[in-house]
Amino acid sequence: MDVQPRCHDKVVQMIRKGVDIPNPLTLDVGDEVNIDHISGTDVRIYPGCRIYGARTVISAGARIGFEGPVTIDDCRLGQKVELKGGYFAGSVFLDKSNMGLGAEVREGCIIEEEAGGAHCVGLKQTILFPFVTLGSLINFCDCLMAGGTSRRNHSEVGSSYIHFNFTPDGDKTTPSLIGDVPRGVMLNQPPIFLGGQGGLVGPIRMGYGNVVAANSVLRNDFPADNKLIVGKTHSAKTMDVRPGTYPNLHRIMGNNVIYIANLVALEQWYLHVRRPFLEAREFGDLIFSGLMDTLTLAKTERLKRLRMLAEKAQRPEHGARAGKDGDGRSELYERFGEMEGIFMSPPEDDLAGRSRDGFLALAGKLKSAGGADYVETVRGFDTETSGKGTAWLQEIVDTFCGKVQELLPSLNMFGR
Repeated sequence: MDVQPRCHDKVVQMIRKGVDIPNPLTLDVGDEVNIDHISGTDVRIYPGCRIYGARTVISAGARIGFEGPVTIDDCRLGQKVELKGGYFAGSVFLDKSNMGLGAEVREGCIIEEEAGGAHCVGLKQTILFPFVTLGSLINFCDCLMAGGTSRRNHSEVGSSYIHFNFTPDGDKTTPSLIGDVPRGVMLNQPPIFLGGQGGLVGPIRMGYGNVVAANSVLRNDFPADNKLIVGKTHSAKTMDVRPGTYPNLHRIMGNNVIYIANLVALEQWYLHVRRPFLEAREFGDLIFSGLMDTLTLAKTERLKRLRMLAEKAQRPEHGARAGKDGDGRSELYERFGEMEGIFMSPPEDDLAGRSRDGFLALAGKLKSAGGADYVETVRGFDTETSGKGTAWLQEIVDTFCGKVQELLPSLNMFGR
């Protein structure tokens, strides 16, 4: 019986649009894929690839599968993206971003312009700002990294690096902020270097211009800028351990709240600054909606993990004391829903409007950004313009952190 693969018609449509598929019989395309969302301009898909997902977008100049088979499932690719081999799901890749052979990029990732990684990089719920480069054999889930001004002056993570994002108590309230959103989006900060065969035990915050020596595993925050950091090696010992006591609950909560507040700031940056650049191009509206959806997913993930922690921490077996709430455990559990509401609501108009409009007035070219290059435009801001933009976004971060601290005073997350 002569049975044609169900994807045959879609492959033919792609070829007729102009997609370069050297060996079309090896390509698998899901029935749900919308061929209208695949560009016919200079796209090349190598043998053995699989394209799935109703939300998948492939923009002009993409190269898929040059080093090995690629599976794409509900990803949105900007222009000239290179996915050389591996598995990619539920993520957004902006212009000229790239990942090497053996990559596994799972749900909730945003890889911005010219950022990427070499072979065997694992990511999930990760945001990389422009130019950030990951070496090989890296696990870098649940973090945001910024820094650098160009491909020659970029933040780098050395090979065999790990972001430790899962605790012995089974928690993932561990997002690390390597750089930040208010300064990082201006593309004018010194790069951060994380030396190879090292790691971060999340949640950690780190400033710009820092150099972490190779083979260092960091367990503390380093918010200051321009430091050489050499991790301390633990001496050998054996001691009793009591699971789930959460002695540093205030620090865990503080770093998580700051992280989520930075995600809110990034949402506002995308909404008011990135949007006109994207919507002026092919599939730009789809990629923009993908960015916003991904940030909503990121906030939801972080709040879900915090809710799980709040439920565990208020139990007696995890250190809570009957009739006492000096460390805020019961307060956190009882008012968690209110905290969720704070983060899932947009910034108040009067707050966002005053600071935002002052910045946009100086960066007037944004309002007519059609066809302009996003990276070059942002790098072209003068000191006053970028300073106003940073102040706007930092005001958002500070306001959201302040609201949560006011809601949960017993936690004393920020030493106020």
